[in-house]
Amino acid sequence: MSNPGTPSFDQLHIFLTVVETGSFAGAGRALNRATSVISYGIANLEAQLGVALFERHTTRKPQMTVAGRAVLAEARAIGQGIDGLRAKVKGLLEGLEAEVSLAVDVMLPSHKLATVLREFAAQFPTVALRLHVEALGAVSNLVLQKSAVIGVAGPLASELPGLDCIALCPVRLIPVAAPDHPLAQAGTLRPGMGRDHIQLVLSDRSPLTEGRDFSVVSPHTWRLADLGAKHALLREGIGWGNMPLSMVEADLMAGTLMQLAMPDHPGVDYPLAGIYRSDTPPGPAASWLLQRFAQQAADQDLPFAP
Repeated sequence: MSNPGTPSFDQLHIFLTVVETGSFAGAGRALNRATSVISYGIANLEAQLGVALFERHTTRKPQMTVAGRAVLAEARAIGQGIDGLRAKVKGLLEGLEAEVSLAVDVMLPSHKLATVLREFAAQFPTVALRLHVEALGAVSNLVLQKSAVIGVAGPLASELPGLDCIALCPVRLIPVAAPDHPLAQAGTLRPGMGRDHIQLVLSDRSPLTEGRDFSVVSPHTWRLADLGAKHALLREGIGWGNMPLSMVEADLMAGTLMQLAMPDHPGVDYPLAGIYRSDTPPGPAASWLLQRFAQQAADQDLPFAP
């Protein structure tokens, strides 16, 4: 049994054009070539593959054979791959990144992030994205270490040398607990009552905030590096803690969490900023992302909140 040869992309392009236009003559007009050249190209392709792609003698217009229909799907995939390759290289020649690595603070509401990334995929279909989700100083650390080219970072970013920042509006954090937690059942809370109970605190996986606490009231803390785990433990009644309003809105409506009316700790605004290294300005796609996050914030009365 003989093995098929390797067709050229031009032969496959002729084949796809014949299928698209419905005739050899139509393909000739579309490609600005003589019909005889089209016929010769198809004959060469058939010789390379060792199968007939068209029935030329049964009808006025060539009809694909069973083999032709099987080859068509693969030819289209190759054609789309070549088109994608050309688009990617064109973008690189124009300065467009092949990949953007983005780090975002876990406090950024997921639906806001998803909206921007959906628009990014449509705007830059050839640019790959690498997404990191971290807490506190870990976002800034990824950008400083060049593991991410841009970030949406929390309160530490503006303090760090080597980073340029674009101020975004804050996320509202509120203190919550499960309905059977003592603080939720106490009704009116006195100042300092939060210190008597375990506070669930989000911790930083980077060394940048070592020895520093943010909005920690109680000396009794459980520290977690994952916001989803903190959310789950709060719902189980294990301690109280601050959570983004957007993340617990459904719990507040369902009664699975309650907002605590703490007179000394009613809540806090968690600032966000778009960041990048001062010595490494972002390329076109990364710049578009930063601008879109800033525009999203400007479009909201209370950005990144429901």
